[in-house]
Amino acid sequence: MKRGTIVALAIAGVLVVGVGGAAAVSLSGGGDPAAVETASSADEAVQSSAEPTEEPGASEEPDADQASGGVADDQADDASATPAGSYVEYSEDALAAAEGTRVLFFHATWCPQCRALDEDIVAEGVPDGITVLKVDYDTHQDLRQAYDVRQQTTVVALDDAGAAVASFVPYDDPSLDTALAGLGLG
Repeated sequence: MKRGTIVALAIAGVLVVGVGGAAAVSLSGGGDPAAVETASSADEAVQSSAEPTEEPGASEEPDADQASGGVADDQADDASATPAGSYVEYSEDALAAAEGTRVLFFHATWCPQCRALDEDIVAEGVPDGITVLKVDYDTHQDLRQAYDVRQQTTVVALDDAGAAVASFVPYDDPSLDTALAGLGLG
């Protein structure tokens, strides 16, 4: 009986360490994020919505800009309006500058459905009149709580005051069309 208890405690300890390590990786971001169309200039954002056939090449360019100091460009863009039909990383400034219907997309790098929806948004482009803001699911617990988000891949449509008017989880069919239809926007 004692040997069984010791073995059970050893297994429980291994599980706790494994789960704790996985949580630490998840909280730290778990590695490089998937390629995301981020508007480093208003022209790129307009181009990405006007020419969705060039999205695969455009999704690689922002990574190079970010590596070479794209942060300063992003801060300059935050001061100007983000045109409707854009897909941008969430920040309070980006939310305030967003035009048209604003949709928050709660994305986690470790989530296959999130990556699939992200790739679909980049490939298809965002329709005119809508701005999708990509929110990091793991680091924005405050927004998850404010909008009652309990699962990654959740999309939330906001009104002009920033209150949620609709929420949907396109988990089974992670596509932009499904997400917008679930919010009543498509």
